[in-house]
Amino acid sequence: MRLKRVAAVAAAATLALGMAACGGDSDEGTGSGSKSFAAGSTMERLNKAQKIKIGTKFDQPGFGQKGLSGKPEGFDVEVAKLIVKELGIPEDKIEYVETPSKVREDVIVNGTVDLVAATYTINAKRKERIAFAGPYYEAGQNIMVRKDDTSITGPDSFKDGTKKVCSVTGSTPIEEIKKYVKDVATQVVPFDTYDKCRDALKSGQVDALTTDNVILLGYIAKDEASFKMAGDNFTKEPYGIGVKKEDTDFRNFINDTLEKAFQDGSWKKAWDNTAGKFGATLGDAPALNRY
Repeated sequence: MRLKRVAAVAAAATLALGMAACGGDSDEGTGSGSKSFAAGSTMERLNKAQKIKIGTKFDQPGFGQKGLSGKPEGFDVEVAKLIVKELGIPEDKIEYVETPSKVREDVIVNGTVDLVAATYTINAKRKERIAFAGPYYEAGQNIMVRKDDTSITGPDSFKDGTKKVCSVTGSTPIEEIKKYVKDVATQVVPFDTYDKCRDALKSGQVDALTTDNVILLGYIAKDEASFKMAGDNFTKEPYGIGVKKEDTDFRNFINDTLEKAFQDGSWKKAWDNTAGKFGATLGDAPALNRY
């Protein structure tokens, strides 16, 4: 009898464990790493796969620049890691895909990446093709010149038609600076990366580089002898996380993750360890655009 009671207890324990293991067979879906997500959601798919592809920049100091590790480092990357953590995916399972400005919408629409965190300004035109979570930071466009240049003091300095300014194809800054030049064809010089613009400025091929202030501060911090800022910010650039347009649940999940990061200090810590080292101001957490 005693053996039978022991066997019965063992069987009951085994059944209980089996039921617990099957507990995810509900509408809530299941996940790895003690995370659980709605069945059929992007979050569940990524969690089950235990890997994710993230589009980011490889050439922007403080936000997304390839480091000695061979992987991009910066504020965008750290914000993306906060999302990955909430998905229950280890950091070493992230695949970073270099994503220049001109292809950001394409890689989202085509499914090349699962999300894009790449100094990605939220605007109405882009929202025609993709969706944004955020913003998680608000930058402002500015101008960088050579250290000995006193002739450029802001965007109005290009109205005389004599100075060339470089920016990146497909970016918000290149479209914005066109409003200030006399002749777009001769004055606005496009490249596919900001590193190429920086090199063109240093060699004298162009007179200025324009993009968001925090990116420029990163370049100046690395070469103060060569560059300086010219004037004040003249736009507002709210940075968001790009996802597929129809994926409302994933966008809401990312917004919830950002909200949590704003409150628990991990957002500020990410800033202090990256772009904050270049002297840029973080400011208060921006209001999330939930739509």
